[in-house]
Amino acid sequence: MRIRDILRRKGDLVATVPPGATVRELLATLAQHNIGAAVVSPDGAAIAGIVSERDVVRRLHDHGADLLDRPVADIMTTEVFTTDPDAAVDDLRKTMTDRRIRHIPVVDEGRLAGVVSIGDIVKSSIDELESEREHLVDYIQRAP
Repeated sequence: MRIRDILRRKGDLVATVPPGATVRELLATLAQHNIGAAVVSPDGAAIAGIVSERDVVRRLHDHGADLLDRPVADIMTTEVFTTDPDAAVDDLRKTMTDRRIRHIPVVDEGRLAGVVSIGDIVKSSIDELESEREHLVDYIQRAP
């Protein structure tokens, strides 16, 4: 299975925030879309960084409530690991586990094309295993 298959099922909508958006605005975006991370992008296509709920919580501990009025650019991760739509789900699952990454932007021909989360990867794997199980049960039940 490929990342493209996951995006086909879940859609390619990507929640983005500009680097100058406040952390408060970021939190509104995360809540509105019921997601754990947003891509930081000046134009909705290029990737400047990524920022997650975890980033906010860690910085709140250090800076207090004043953080809410600071720009997202102050807390985003700027070295963003990306993948392409033709990447194998199994390979990306290993990468996400090894690097402890929960959200990976998908880039197609230099443009932001989607985001996959570790939850998307796990769901894909479970669906694939369930399909294989159903095929095996059907095969066994049809055997003479």
